Amino acid sequence: MTETVSRRLFTLPIRASALLLAAAALVACHKPAATEEPIRSVKVMTVGASAFGTEPEFSAEVKPRIESRLGFRVAGKLTKRQAEVGQQVKAGQVLAQLDPQDYRLAAEAARAQLAAATTNRDLAAAHLKRYKELRDQNFISGADLENRENTFKAAQAQFEQAQAQLSSQGNQASYTTLVADVSGVVTAIEAEPGQVVTAGMPVVRIAQDGARDVVFSVPEDRAALVKVGSPVAVRGWSDEREIEGTVREVAASADPVTRTYTVKVAIDAAKSPPLGSTVYARPKSLSHSGVAVIKLPTSALRQDGMASAVWVLDKNTMTVRSQPVQLATADGNEAVVAGGLAPGMLVVVAGVHVLQPNQKVTLYEPKVISAPAAPSQREVRALGTSAAGATR
Repeated sequence: MTETVSRRLFTLPIRASALLLAAAALVACHKPAATEEPIRSVKVMTVGASAFGTEPEFSAEVKPRIESRLGFRVAGKLTKRQAEVGQQVKAGQVLAQLDPQDYRLAAEAARAQLAAATTNRDLAAAHLKRYKELRDQNFISGADLENRENTFKAAQAQFEQAQAQLSSQGNQASYTTLVADVSGVVTAIEAEPGQVVTAGMPVVRIAQDGARDVVFSVPEDRAALVKVGSPVAVRGWSDEREIEGTVREVAASADPVTRTYTVKVAIDAAKSPPLGSTVYARPKSLSHSGVAVIKLPTSALRQDGMASAVWVLDKNTMTVRSQPVQLATADGNEAVVAGGLAPGMLVVVAGVHVLQPNQKVTLYEPKVISAPAAPSQREVRALGTSAAGATR
């Protein structure tokens, strides 16, 4: 009997432990109580139409209407270059020179050939004159006279050939001096003294005085809207001064690399910024200024799958729902909405990434911090008295 009692006392803690484990398992099987989603405060704006304020503006460069690349008409070694970048030159001014020695020698040789041809022609003319006199006296036959006439004609042809050769060689020698054919400013130097250049190789680049162009590029979808003769406002980068221009030329084909179309705008040369200046061009034909559109701050937009969307507030239930929108373009820091919204809707503009469909929200009200009351004159005097006592 004593043994039975001892056995029961030993198994009692084991059973109690088993009961505790079973209770813990039952508690673990129950789902935890669902926590309520907090009601978030949101900022909203009322959708309404407003005027489109931004005009498309393109970065442009001031370029000359005509820019010439001047080179020598003969080959040779460049010995001297008088032109410098940025130099203002006049028509007829010497820009560079080649070594003329070879061309001078060729001209001397042509001059000697002309002298020999002149002597032959004069001799043939003298013989022809004498043979004519002999023929008149019937001392020679007509065939002999005809031979002398042919000899004179050949000598005359050689004389004319040598004369033309001398003229050509003289021109070749003069071509060793490069002169400006127009007045303008030197924009580039493409050869240096000591360099051997070929005929026609560009040596000096000159921007001709006169009309100036503002050149910029537009994308393919807008090129058809820019018409020749349409006005363009040109704004300087540094002085902010506006110049009125007119579209002079639109490229017939797109650039093979950028796929954009080059537009040239004619401006008044007297008001033109310096060549190469960066300016901004605003084509009037691309302007939508004043058109009524729906605009939203970019903070209101979010990505819903492959589409853009916003949260629209239902004021009756104070819940939000997702509304897909179609975007057209940007106006400054705001997005222009092409579809999906109507005037009067309430759109959430802050905290859009923490909301869920049909979530309860409240309208955000900014806290007003009250300014501390100004101390009375009595308090100010008391402070002054205390400070004076502490000094003593």
